Parts: sequence; structure tokens; C-alpha cells
Amino acid sequence: MTTLNLPLAGRAANLVGSVIDSSTSLLAAQKHDIIRFAMGAPADEFVPVRAFTEIAASVHDSSSFTYGATEGEPVLISALVDYLEGTAEPTSAERISITSGGMQGLDIACKLFVDPGDLVIVESPTYTNGSATALSYGAELLEVPMDEDGMDVDELERLVAEAGRTPKAIYTIPNFQNPSGTTLSTERRERIIALARRWGAVIIDDDPYGLLRFAGEDLPGFRQLSGDDPLVFSVRTFSKILAPGLRVGWIDADPSLRQLIINAKQAMDTCTNVPAQHVVAEFLRRGILDEHLAGLRTEYRNRRDAMLASLDKHLSGRVRTTHPDGGFFLWVTLTGEDAAVDTRRLFEIALAEGVAFIPGPALSAGGRFASAFRLCFASTGPERTDAGVQRLTTALDAALAETRQDSAAAAGTGPASGRG
Repeated sequence: MTTLNLPLAGRAANLVGSVIDSSTSLLAAQKHDIIRFAMGAPADEFVPVRAFTEIAASVHDSSSFTYGATEGEPVLISALVDYLEGTAEPTSAERISITSGGMQGLDIACKLFVDPGDLVIVESPTYTNGSATALSYGAELLEVPMDEDGMDVDELERLVAEAGRTPKAIYTIPNFQNPSGTTLSTERRERIIALARRWGAVIIDDDPYGLLRFAGEDLPGFRQLSGDDPLVFSVRTFSKILAPGLRVGWIDADPSLRQLIINAKQAMDTCTNVPAQHVVAEFLRRGILDEHLAGLRTEYRNRRDAMLASLDKHLSGRVRTTHPDGGFFLWVTLTGEDAAVDTRRLFEIALAEGVAFIPGPALSAGGRFASAFRLCFASTGPERTDAGVQRLTTALDAALAETRQDSAAAAGTGPASGRG
């Protein structure tokens, strides 16, 4: 490829792209059957297409097809506030700004709070579309390890002290984290709030999955625990609970920020897709979201259980997995001899076998977790899941054999060494 001598902005070097999003195009280009554990999307069969079609047919007012208010259509904001009144996160209209999906919410957060050179805390592993957004505004990322209770706050404090400066922002996915599936404990949420206040750091609270809990008890969120502290900037989306193609999400933030949020969004896209906003508003107004969510929770729990059972059946003793209480994802770590396999190479072999996932290094800003990968259980039924895990097992066997051969050659003992 020819590199043109163009006067690119300095920030262009920090536009790292997304392995996750690129997988959509990669898989579309394949000619053979692929079982897709890669993209974090709702199952096609659970998207309420019939309701959307009926509602869309009723959205015939010409005002639904012109420019809308940047902060969002009043009918959607009203319907959203009414719906959230019955949840653990009640809010008010002056806190809400409608966005073009959750990613725009993250972009606005970074646009408002991150200057070049600022330290931004990210979980490790993390949703690298989010960390890439911070990088695009010149952030320096500090990865903090995770365990079964979410971000390790002891390590957070230690790493910040080691860095010798305080962070400007803490980016966290508190519920059923992408990619690990773990949930941040209440005690750690409280400690993060205390640290944010000490450091003057904003908490970028990215929670696409909170309404998809299918086991255990709901935990209080950052807003609830902090008493609506202005340092909490919450990003939400309808992508995981309705359909990602709608590109409708929202920000819940202190009202003092709303004009700045509007100003930032007006420099992006003027307003979120107006007809899509009206479709979502009517879906909420008709009172069918709770029934829809109840169905998703049942199905996704069944699919999680099916994937865990298949992994135990085909890869018992070879992998370690998380056990999420909601959301979409399992985090799988190779163990024993298999841990020597690089999951980036495993991905290539697995794709040829007809199964796709996201390798661990794609989910770390520093390219860590070469022996781990993310599986999405939400978009595949149990029988198809079992076939996918069988294909994954075949691929792992081949990758392990290749790794053994490479190790033997490097040691001078294998056929490739010319000794035997």
C-alpha cells in the first residue's frame, strides 16, 4: 500500500481501530459456515422485529424525518425517564442526553474530560473500543488487573502511586464486564468513588448489560452509591437490549454538563437518528420492554449454561472460564500445556475450522492475554454452541501440535532442526 505524504494531525497515530468491529467484515467475507462467538450482539431471533415494523409503520408524521433536538427527542427522553423510574436507576429528564449508540457517549466523555497526556485508568482486559476512544484524545492508559470481583482496587491504588500522578478518568464496565463477564463488587464500587473524589477523577460508568442480569442480586450503581456525584458520568445503550442497528443510546450525567454535551454532539452529528428515536420511544411507551427483557434473561442464562457445559464436555482440564450472572460473555483462559498457544494464531486456525472468537490481546491496550479469549454466548443456540466448541477443540489440538513443533525446532530437537 502506498503511503501518501498527507498533513495528518498528530492524533491520527492514536486512531487504533477495533479488532472487534473489524470481525464483522472479516466474517462476512468468509465463504464457509462460521459459528460466531466473536461479535457481542443480541441473538438475531431475539430482536423484536415484528414490533419494530409495526411501530415504524405508525411513525408517519413528517416531523419524525427532519432534524431533531441535539439532546434527544422529548418523547424518547420522557418515555425513558418513565421506564427508569421502575428500575434501580431512576433519573430525571435534565440528566439525559440521547446519543448515537453507547460509543458516542464514550466519545463525548473523553472529549469533555481527557486532554493529551492525561492518565486514564482502564480495566485489564477491557472493551478496547472504549480505551481506543481515550487514546484518540491523547490519553495515556494505565491497565489495572481484574479478578472475580472486578477491577482490583488494591492494584489500582498501587499502580497510581507507582505512576506518580493521579488519573483524570477511570473507565469501568461494572456489570458483566466486556470481555470478562465479571461484576464489580459493591465494596469496590464504593472504594472507586472514594478514590475518584480524592483524585478529582471522573468515573466513566459504561453499563450496556446491567438490565440483562439473569442470576444473583442487582448491585447499587455508582450514581446511587455516590448520591449523584457529578464525577459519575454514565453511558447507556439500547444496543444490547433491543438492537445495535438502531444506534440509540443515552448519557446520564449531572445537569451542569448538559450544554457541554450538546455542544460536543453538535460537532459530531447534530442529532441522533430521529425515526429510530421515535421507534424506541413507542416501544417503551407501550410497556413491552420488561416482557422483552424477561425473555432475554431466560434465553441468555440457558445459552450461558449451554456454553459452559460444552466447554466442560470438550475442553475439561484445558481451560478456565468465568461464570457471569448476566450479559453476553465468557472469558476463557488456556491452562497447562495449552497455555503456550497464542490465541491470535488459534483464531486463524479456528476460523478455518468454522468458529470465530476474539483473541485476548485484542482486549488489552497493551496486547496482553495471549493465552485467553472472549466467547459471546448470547447470539448462538445450544446445539450450534456445542458444534462451535467442538470446532474450537479441533482448532486447539492443531494449534497445540503446531506450538510443540515450533518449540522443538527452536530447541534444536525437532524435524525442522535438521537433526531428526
